[in-house]
Amino acid sequence: MAAKIIRQDGNSVTVSVTVRLDGPMLESEEGIQVALNEAGMLLEQENLARFDTDGSPIQVGPVRLTSKGRSPQVYETPYGPVSIERHVYQTAQGGKTYCPLENDARLILNSTPRWAKIVSYKYASLGADSVVDDLRECNGRTVSNRYCKMLGDAVGTFAMAKEEVWNYELPEFERPVASSGVGIDGTCMLLVEDGWRVAMTGTIALYDSAGERLHTIYVGATPEYGKEAFHTRFVHELNRVKAQYPHIPYVGLGDGASDNWSFLTPLTDRQVVDFYHASGYVGKAAAAMFPGKKRAKEHSAWIEDRLHRLKHKQGAASRLLEEMEEFAATHTIRGKQVREGMESAITYFRNQKSRMNYSYHTDRCQPIGSGVTEAACKVLIKQRFCKSGSRWKEEGASAVLSMRSLKLTVGRWSAFWKRISQYGYTSLTA
Repeated sequence: MAAKIIRQDGNSVTVSVTVRLDGPMLESEEGIQVALNEAGMLLEQENLARFDTDGSPIQVGPVRLTSKGRSPQVYETPYGPVSIERHVYQTAQGGKTYCPLENDARLILNSTPRWAKIVSYKYASLGADSVVDDLRECNGRTVSNRYCKMLGDAVGTFAMAKEEVWNYELPEFERPVASSGVGIDGTCMLLVEDGWRVAMTGTIALYDSAGERLHTIYVGATPEYGKEAFHTRFVHELNRVKAQYPHIPYVGLGDGASDNWSFLTPLTDRQVVDFYHASGYVGKAAAAMFPGKKRAKEHSAWIEDRLHRLKHKQGAASRLLEEMEEFAATHTIRGKQVREGMESAITYFRNQKSRMNYSYHTDRCQPIGSGVTEAACKVLIKQRFCKSGSRWKEEGASAVLSMRSLKLTVGRWSAFWKRISQYGYTSLTA
């Protein structure tokens, strides 16, 4: 063995590591990794042992437990598997056993918290096979894909269970929070039993007085009928933010879907249809009003002018709607696709013009686009759940989605693991 403990003084442990630095650079570097992992396993063995008891009877709540003696157990660590003998307790009547070491060291399944954190972090972004390859190549650790999935699912399921109990604090900002953009959206993912279904994403973004985004909270939910669970979780998150920032305006943002507005309207002070979507319909109207290559300059100039007005002039949406309606009534629009484009633009503006007061929000440096929420569909759902050949069961998908939400919301991943250190993962095993 390249590593050995040469001195131990209380909680201080000194390890000696011997490594041969010869041959190609890559080979010697890989040898260093092996030696450091050996040293890590020795240290972890001592680290785990300090959480064991001396075998005396203990009290867990109202229950008195006595040791059944020491029994061996292998625990997974960032450096390799470590075998240790530890006390296991039980009541005089038998039943469930209790291991103080596993509880006090905050182990998750048979893994140390640091190792569980590493594996679950990777599993939140990668499939199990890719996690196995990554750990072998980067950490010199060999594990099975089944183990990675089991450990990742355990962490994700626990995070989901603690979502409402562990209130994560918002970070401290260098500049005051002046407004919030609130949006929800849906995107499809493939389930094993139900085929393609809509998963939900939601974002709560905080902005400063210049309109710069300071922070974004990401919320996601796997497909469900009725969206009740997602709505409950999202409202819970929004209420936390409102409790801390009760006096800022909350702007509901969406792409025009009616069920999104019915949900966002009672939760937000004002509602704004995404400017990018509105711009697309302006483009459809321009295609009908200025057809052909010969009118390309008029086409571009009209779009630029109308979008500027829409963004900066009060009442621009109503005037633009009147202009489109008048053109459609007085001109023959050639081409089915172009004609239908104009009709859809008129319908869209009729339905959404009350949510197109962009100048009000632009003047106040408040958000007018739902891009943050639409991007969440990609980063929260598509990048992980829609890889080639992926099909999901609801339980596994929910666990991974919970971890991805923690990772994407700045500060929450570390806050989650601090709470693991404080409160632990579990205390009783069968």
